[in-house]
Amino acid sequence: MNETKNIYYQETHRPQFHFTPEKGWMNDPNGLVYYDGEYHMFYQHNPDSTVWGPMHWGHAISKDLVNWEHLPIALYPDSLGYIFSGSIVIDENNTTGFQTGKEKPLVAIFTYHDMVKEKAGRNDRESQGIAYSLDKGRTWTRYEKNPVIPNKGDTDFRDPKVFWHEASKNWIMPLAVGKKLEIFTSPNLKEWEKASEFGLKESVKDGVWECPDLISFKTDDGTEKWVLIQNIGRGAINGGSGTQYFVGNFDGKTFTNDNSPETKLWLDYGADNYAGVTWFNAPNNERIYIGWMSNWDDYANLVPTSIWRSGMTVPRKLSLINTPEGYRLAQMPVKQLETLRISSTNIPKQTFTNTLSIDNKSVLNELDLSFDLAASTATELGFVLSNSKNEKLIVGYDKTSKQIFIDRTNAGKSDFSSKFAKKHTAPFYDIKELTIKALVDNASIEVFVNGGKIALTDLFFPTEDYTKIELYSKGGNAELISGTIHPLKSVWAKK
Repeated sequence: MNETKNIYYQETHRPQFHFTPEKGWMNDPNGLVYYDGEYHMFYQHNPDSTVWGPMHWGHAISKDLVNWEHLPIALYPDSLGYIFSGSIVIDENNTTGFQTGKEKPLVAIFTYHDMVKEKAGRNDRESQGIAYSLDKGRTWTRYEKNPVIPNKGDTDFRDPKVFWHEASKNWIMPLAVGKKLEIFTSPNLKEWEKASEFGLKESVKDGVWECPDLISFKTDDGTEKWVLIQNIGRGAINGGSGTQYFVGNFDGKTFTNDNSPETKLWLDYGADNYAGVTWFNAPNNERIYIGWMSNWDDYANLVPTSIWRSGMTVPRKLSLINTPEGYRLAQMPVKQLETLRISSTNIPKQTFTNTLSIDNKSVLNELDLSFDLAASTATELGFVLSNSKNEKLIVGYDKTSKQIFIDRTNAGKSDFSSKFAKKHTAPFYDIKELTIKALVDNASIEVFVNGGKIALTDLFFPTEDYTKIELYSKGGNAELISGTIHPLKSVWAKK
């Protein structure tokens, strides 16, 4: 860290409570694992440029999912290629034979991408390799017989997200292959056998599949269900890259979908949550998720930041809830983020029309709002973040179209991409009550609706910080049940 303390992490648009690399390019979260009191986050990283390039695994650790410590780069490109996305498991039973002391082996499973083969026009450019650490993830040794799964001719063959399946006593590897998922099994992480495929009927038209995650849930009624989180590079609900998910069953070899192939379930309706996966071995068997906060297909290499590019979403706890339509994912920010609250401002229950100004000058905020929709006559209601230059970001509910939305068409800088200044929408059919939790950093917003049944994540780049918050209604009155605003502190301020 060469910066002086008072300017560290203070660049224009630098997130203050989201993870970002100190410098260089970052994309997908990789190798998420919890071991011996530490949450590890590895990530796709180009340390020498702020645009995508030779991929390394950057590395950071946290004890609370809020405050992060940067560690040295974990994996560098080698003769087999760049280090693309993958996962890390704890080999508790030493199935690999890598363990030599008391520390359990952490085993990284990742994609090699051979640029020589790519430039030669060959399809077999991607393969799967492993490496292991015997010192809590600080240093890594490549397996001498890599790759453990060679490529047989698939151009897109990547992003293993491995887990242990106790019932079959096997390691399971979901792998993204073109526009489908292939599932491999192994007793030892070294020798793999293809077990099944899924997804050709479920694929959206344009999107190559990437970064899968197959996870089990115990629902409130005691049912075990499996969820396949599947990132797609193009064709998402609100443009560019995004994340579908599927709910079903897994028997150790095959995933089956509860819903028809025509049913499209979206993890996030904003434009800027991609490549997200969950932590292996999170405490209390919680499913803790984090995503890359950008849009790979539309503008990831172009956003107007300086010495770094890209951040992560906040970590989110996933749950599976039973709805009239079937089992669906819900997601909310992890509770640990509440430690960032500086104070609280309560907004009393009231009826208002047009606008209701909030006395709050903080740029970093957590908002909790609850509206009685049945009693509100407004055709639209929500809140606006704005500055003195009349740049604004709107989060609202449109009663006519029955949609929740984030409107960033006039949110600030957008000349870097014609695809940026957009309005992003999500279907919302609850006519009784609307609750919104929003986390606002200086260049992003994450919105969680009605307990996380709907999520929207968007970036924005104002030319001046948003320091004004207003509630608003159009076409009638809004009935506010309650509201709270928590100004938040930076996690980097004291570095």
